[in-house]
Amino acid sequence: MALEQTLVLVKPDGVARGLIGEIIKRFEQRGLKIVALKLTQVNKDLAQKHYTDDITKRRGERVRNSLLKYIVESPIVAMIIEGVDAIENVRKIVGVTESKAALPGTIRGDFSHISFAHADEKKIPVKNLIHASSDKADAKRELALWFSVDEIHDYKRSNERHIF
Repeated sequence: MALEQTLVLVKPDGVARGLIGEIIKRFEQRGLKIVALKLTQVNKDLAQKHYTDDITKRRGERVRNSLLKYIVESPIVAMIIEGVDAIENVRKIVGVTESKAALPGTIRGDFSHISFAHADEKKIPVKNLIHASSDKADAKRELALWFSVDEIHDYKRSNERHIF
């Protein structure tokens, strides 16, 4: 059993559209546990540490700059989600990064539809509601970036009896 923690961010479009509760509900319904949660206004320094130069290599400097501008424009919700194979399970619940390709039943599949091509043409960020750590290395780096140790809480949920 691999008990893991992963970072999830409800991006500005998710907050502005009033989807925070629905997004949290999706994780809790699967038996995942929220061990840290905060509404925060992201500053430029944190945004640059989160959206590393790796994005520039994969999608280009314009995309990274667009994401940096977008994440600081209004508050986001940051949370740490914990559970068995949490990283993989959260990624499945969230759906693929490109909203138009996300399957119905996923967060992105149910609430967003913008393609990379459309965002590139309009020179806007892909507003796909949510960020989730992509793997164990990203989760470790991102958790330390967004939360201090004293912001993370340990408690038992009633449904945890069947996994421990």
